[in-house]
This record gives sequence, structure tokens and C-alpha cells, in this order.
Amino acid sequence: MKVTYAELRSKPRTLCSLTGLRGSEFEALLPSFGDAWDDFVRETFERAGRKRAVGAGRKAHLKTLEDKLLFILMYFRLYPTQAVQGFLFGMSQAQANQWIHRLTGVLNQALGYQQQLPEREPAKLESILQPCPSLEFMIDGSERRINRPKDQTDRKTYYSGKRQAHSVKNVVVHDRKGKVHYLSDTYEGKKHDKAIADEKDLRFPEGSTLWQDRGFQGFAPAGVTIQPPKKKPRKRSLSTIEKMNNQKHCQHSCGSQTPHWRYQTVSNFGAAVSQLGRPLHR
Repeated sequence: MKVTYAELRSKPRTLCSLTGLRGSEFEALLPSFGDAWDDFVRETFERAGRKRAVGAGRKAHLKTLEDKLLFILMYFRLYPTQAVQGFLFGMSQAQANQWIHRLTGVLNQALGYQQQLPEREPAKLESILQPCPSLEFMIDGSERRINRPKDQTDRKTYYSGKRQAHSVKNVVVHDRKGKVHYLSDTYEGKKHDKAIADEKDLRFPEGSTLWQDRGFQGFAPAGVTIQPPKKKPRKRSLSTIEKMNNQKHCQHSCGSQTPHWRYQTVSNFGAAVSQLGRPLHR
């Protein structure tokens, strides 16, 4: 028995656990995913030198559009090995590999249609954030482990003494609803969060409030109110009031929200936090 959307449609909690999306969110993404899939099929059939007729060849394992979207969302949510992913959907590891590469591009294009992809150009950040009603954002460093590089130079470059592991890092800017508005380039994990922000010369709309952790201490863009946590002074403890203010900093948004606000939902996707299992330069 393989996993299908028809089986999960009547089990909303299971669907959310496997994909990270509620049923309504899954359905809302489906039309854009369908348009992106149609574009992919059209480009495939129209490419120069194609000899096989439309519909020829073996039948696809993922017969419906819903199953295709379910497949790729489950992969990014659970981040299993390709062999396990193939087993769940009744196909071989090699076939799972093909579908993962095929549908990753389709999903990326679908999210682009819905304007859900983060900005990658730092020069555009200020204009992208300007329409946000509250002008309240958080900047955060996201670090993840990678396999130990084979090349000695890479081993030294990507080794983080703080983490005692090889890692890579990105800086993200998001709002309190959890939408990621900016994603930086990928850097070696040992590079300091503030150094990345300074290098990219990140700018925010005048009058913005920017929440940040100690990794960005000293980063203060012009015209922005900074909300940092209070650092423990050397040789003395924080006062009760300072501890309470730090706690408020950590629970600023909606009562029980973490200091990362709803960005924590991104961390629920295995592909975003699990150790990268592929070579660095592939």
C-alpha cells in the first residue's frame, strides 16, 4: 500500500503532520502547482530532438496532481532517504530521485506564482518590506550541519568551532506571521551573523522595529529601532527586571510564541534543519 492524497484527504491532522500544510493550504497551493506542472510538461514535450510521443512510455507512479504535490511536500517535510521516499510511494530509489528533482523545480515555480519566495537580492530588501503594515521584523541566523568535506581546504573553511561540526549558514528576515521576506546567500557556518548582515548592507524601511538575538549585537541600520536581548555582564548576574525584559523579548509576539516568532514553523521541515547529505559543490 502506498501513500496517496485520496487516503489522507479525510485525515487532516495526518496530512498536516506529513506535509506541514493544512488541508485548506494544500488546496490553495494546488492550482499554482498545476500551472507550474503544465509549464514543465510543455517544455519537456517541446524540447528539440524529442522523439517519444506524448503518452508513450511507462505509466507514471504519481498519477494525480494531488499525489505529485503530496510527494514533494512530504519529502521536504520529513526529509527521508530517497529509498524510504520511494518505498512510501511505491517506486524505486532511482525513480524517487527523478521525481524529487523534477518536482522541486515545479514547486519552486508554483511558490513564485503565489509570490511566496523570499527575496535574494539585499538591495531590494527595503522596498520589499515597505508595504508590510506593522514594519516589525526579526533577523535571524539559520545554521545547519553538513557532511565532513573530503577536501582539506573545505574542511577548514566549513568547520565551526562553536558547533564542533562542519556547517553552513544563512541569514533570514521574517515578520511576526512567519513569512520569510529575505534569504541570504549560503556562508560557512563559522561566519558571524552580524558579519553577514554587514556584508550584505541590509537596509530596512525608516521607522521599522527590528528584533534580533545576540548574534547581531552591534547591527543597527539607520532609522530602525533595535530590540536586542540584554546580555549578561561579566562577573555579575542580570537583575530580576533585566531577566523579565529578556523573557518578554522571547515571548514578544502572541503570548506563547518563541523569540523566533512563527519562523519556528520553518524549522518543522526536515529539509530546512537536517544535516545536508549531499556534497557541497554538487
